[in-house]
Amino acid sequence: MKAISPADQLFLWLEKRQQPMHVGGLLLFSFPEEAPDDYVAQLAGQLREERRVSQPFNQRLVTRFGQPYWDEDRHLDLEHHFRFEALPTPGRIRELLAFVSAEHGHLMDRQRPLWEFHLVEGLRDRQFAVYAKVHHSLVDGVSAMKMLQQMVSESPEERQQAPFWALPERRRRSTDQPRSSVVQAMGRLLGESGKQLGTIPTVARELMKTINEARKHPDYDSMFHAPQCLLNQTITGSRRFAAQSFSLTRIQALADTYHATVNDIVTAMSASALRTYLMNQDGLPDQSLIAMIPMSLHNRSGGGDAGNQVGMILASLGTHLADPVQRLGHIRESIQTAKDRYASMSSEEIINYTALTLAPAGFHLLTGMAPKWQTFNVVISNVPGPKQPGYWNGAKLEGMYPVSIAMDRMALNMTLTSYCDQVEFGLIGCRRTLPSLQRMLDHLEDGLAELEQAAGIQ
Repeated sequence: MKAISPADQLFLWLEKRQQPMHVGGLLLFSFPEEAPDDYVAQLAGQLREERRVSQPFNQRLVTRFGQPYWDEDRHLDLEHHFRFEALPTPGRIRELLAFVSAEHGHLMDRQRPLWEFHLVEGLRDRQFAVYAKVHHSLVDGVSAMKMLQQMVSESPEERQQAPFWALPERRRRSTDQPRSSVVQAMGRLLGESGKQLGTIPTVARELMKTINEARKHPDYDSMFHAPQCLLNQTITGSRRFAAQSFSLTRIQALADTYHATVNDIVTAMSASALRTYLMNQDGLPDQSLIAMIPMSLHNRSGGGDAGNQVGMILASLGTHLADPVQRLGHIRESIQTAKDRYASMSSEEIINYTALTLAPAGFHLLTGMAPKWQTFNVVISNVPGPKQPGYWNGAKLEGMYPVSIAMDRMALNMTLTSYCDQVEFGLIGCRRTLPSLQRMLDHLEDGLAELEQAAGIQ
């Protein structure tokens, strides 16, 4: 039995019918050249024979003395978690995205381990897909990406490859051994609390710096009072998922030209798309939108891959600026300011600083009692992916698209990952709150093209 950390518990507390708290991924594969037409059905049969389920996918939620824990599910029904499904004709990407949109809006059963794996046949051009979802209390985006990279191989010749739920467990360091009793687990949490208390002096100092800057500088002030807009309404449980690949070569060329990072460029693309979308809806605020940008702390913490190890950056998107180059400069300065603040802080200090600065947003998400305090408008998350082509049981991985979380008053989540020479955008939003969400894909392309045009790149 393993106690659930306070950070991971948050995702359980936030979950409501209209607000499922699972993350997912859509993987698009091409058949191996020599594969028969029933290749996907044969693969489904192979997967059904894989009865091993590794941690954390064999863990279900239990409660002891009011405290949630992960405990092994000794009666796990794999048929519930692994599902073999077929798209309706004509089997276009449109039908695939509609399937993911519907499935991602469904809550998972908390009496079972919180994950699903859908193998989907019926796509055109000898392709198939995998859609998987896992509760955010189990893994964050970086952890999920590492699991995916373990699942695929760089060799197209390898066969009998396991799905992610049956991968060998990573060896833990002695300090990361799971606790075997409730008392020991509670002791572990108390020990972690002591580490958190030690961050108070640094966190208080940095928070006071930020508050003082907010008093003097209007751009800082906006980071605590994001404007109200269409993105920040209550939502339903219905979802719309849109996804598209963009050339990493194009994006890197712009980063070199503007002396920026790839993350700066994709954030500028997102800002441009948001600006255009809201203008078309007659809903663009005069004040700049604010994005919450997760920042991985895995390299800082040195811990394992499970759980959530992230800090947050609040970045002004410059959506009040019509000029794309000025907007990019505004974004770069905003992100760099946050990075400079975190440079001398430990991962625990960053997490606690983040918790304090985002407290108003968290308070409203948990209680709904601060509707007029909008700390940020949208989540834009960038998770690095594999640099080499991947294969799974001989099938080539053509694209991998993240499927994240939309929440009340945060109706849109823009998550992207890199894969080989592509940047893969996955947009998830409330179907009712954000009409015609799929048009954002065209606006992302326009945002890339306008920066190329300004730089003289054809």
